[in-house]
Amino acid sequence: MIKILVVDDEQKICEFVKAYLDREKYETTLAYDGKTAIEYFENIDYDLIVLDRMLPDISGEDVCKYIRKKSEVPIIMLTAKIEDEDRIEGFNLGCDDYLCKPFNVRELVLRIKVILKRSNKISDNNIIKIGDEVEIDTLSYEVKIRNELVSLTNTEYKILLLLVSNPHKVYTRAEILEQLEEGYYEKDDRAVDCHIKNLRQKIEENPKDCKIIQTVYGIGYKFGLKK
Repeated sequence: MIKILVVDDEQKICEFVKAYLDREKYETTLAYDGKTAIEYFENIDYDLIVLDRMLPDISGEDVCKYIRKKSEVPIIMLTAKIEDEDRIEGFNLGCDDYLCKPFNVRELVLRIKVILKRSNKISDNNIIKIGDEVEIDTLSYEVKIRNELVSLTNTEYKILLLLVSNPHKVYTRAEILEQLEEGYYEKDDRAVDCHIKNLRQKIEENPKDCKIIQTVYGIGYKFGLKK
């Protein structure tokens, strides 16, 4: 399993990032200061490190320098500094990528996948394909239905990927809501029905006779095609 260390003194950011990485089936460790990050690094063989530049004890720059003296593990540096000189300095310290705060977590996950792929930690097998009906590229977030590219909203993509990834499970509306972004504002279960309806309009040949996303009456929804 891919092991990732996330280092940031803002606990909510760490937990938010971890939630996304957990969905990718990565084993994620959290550290809220530089000293703890170094201790974890010394004891665990990580495949990638996400490192905040501004830490309360040892700076992210010094942590990066320490790690680089001992390892070539890929490092993505997070920072509130947006000037070109700051980014150049970050690369000179030895980081492999640089992401400015505030950042989109999906973009961070995408950058992580690109770096892991480049370092041969993961294979090219990022395509989920079910017959000629559904094809999902989890790296580019592109979705093809019957070989035609379709444009989905972020929420629609998440719902489809969730159902495809667990084809034998029936999801309640509450369970689907839990998989959406933290702080999701539509807490009413009926919001799921609305998103499912819109998603079906885009992916079903006949939205009145749904084959891809099926309703399990009294419970919720499931993926209808066989993988």
